[in-house]
Amino acid sequence: MKIFIKRIFAGTANILFVIQIFYPQIAKAGEKPLKSNIEVSGTAITDTLIKVPEDLSQASKTNPVKALADRVRGHVNSQPLRFPNQHWVRGAYYAGLIAMYESTSDRAYLDDCMKWGKQVSWRIKEQGGGLYESGAYPLVCGQIWYGCYRAKKDELMMQPTLAFLEDPKVENPVSAPGKWYLENTGHRFVDGLFTAPPLFVMLYQMTGDAKYVDWMDACFWDVHKEIFDHDAGLFYRDKNSKPEIRVSKNGKKILWSRGNGWAFGGLTRILKHLPEHHASYARYKALYIQMAESLAMRQQADGFWRSNLDDPEQYTMKESSGTGFFCYGITWGINNGILNRERFLPVARKAWTALASVVNEAGQVGWSQPAGGGPGKVEEANTSKFGTGIFLLAASEIHLLFANEGNKQ
Repeated sequence: MKIFIKRIFAGTANILFVIQIFYPQIAKAGEKPLKSNIEVSGTAITDTLIKVPEDLSQASKTNPVKALADRVRGHVNSQPLRFPNQHWVRGAYYAGLIAMYESTSDRAYLDDCMKWGKQVSWRIKEQGGGLYESGAYPLVCGQIWYGCYRAKKDELMMQPTLAFLEDPKVENPVSAPGKWYLENTGHRFVDGLFTAPPLFVMLYQMTGDAKYVDWMDACFWDVHKEIFDHDAGLFYRDKNSKPEIRVSKNGKKILWSRGNGWAFGGLTRILKHLPEHHASYARYKALYIQMAESLAMRQQADGFWRSNLDDPEQYTMKESSGTGFFCYGITWGINNGILNRERFLPVARKAWTALASVVNEAGQVGWSQPAGGGPGKVEEANTSKFGTGIFLLAASEIHLLFANEGNKQ
């Protein structure tokens, strides 16, 4: 096995260093349909088991992946953090922050999450009631609080989340079983598979209470039953994206890249926290592997996935948010021995090279499809806080991949 540092260019003056690992044997979250180009954002998790480097600035200088992630975080922090809501938008960004803390032990990432938690007193905010809102969206915040709890060992951080899930006055599994995770349109939709189910398995790890896995299973597999395409091995955004209702201009299925990213990212986080011996584990693992295989076949030559996974010709431009999710999930599978290394390492490598190319010299992540409800046009200038968080999720696993391979030298 050999490791090469490759230089690629993003913009006119910016040089990005991308780690490429070669083996000798290898030759919406909850997004409402929008036509406008809006910017939005997100949240995260943490751990204290990894030794913190004494000189994090020096670590960044010698680790190209960490340096790039630091630049991205620095760009966000250099601007006002205006978040339209406290749900999926903000959650996705902070999910990337906490994942970077888990991978690097750089407390700057944790500090950002702690600051937000303290600002809102670790509360979960009830869904806003809009047409495309859902009871699944607010729960992403609890994933961030759980990460902070793991880092600080302070159970008081989790008390508001536990109380929210038992409150009969708000939408939750107690007050509205079988309905709380639907959009207010009444639809089962793919985005919520990232924001809600992973929190339940985290709470199961924290409390040992089996009801949380029961809630997770009920939500996830009910959505899966209605909008999963078994032939494609991928999800529709909701039932209105099924072929009997609409197809692409080329007559292909509407299999939205970022929509499947929300599902694949959610699966990754479920498997990360659910014990392997648990009765529910095998089913989630089988679906994760099925999706990984289907996604690998749909990656394009430039390393990106297109906005419509079944019809890359519908929108031919690169797209970074779906690509970020798939890089995150696939690399996690390699790092944890679930995916075959020879099969999937080239997929992860190409995806990371593609992702690194969309970060400009200021640290802005571009080519992120604006919020919407399906495949759409993307431009280089399109950036979002949720897309930035997804990029950081990918960076967190690529960082570990490089570290793990380096340790084997």
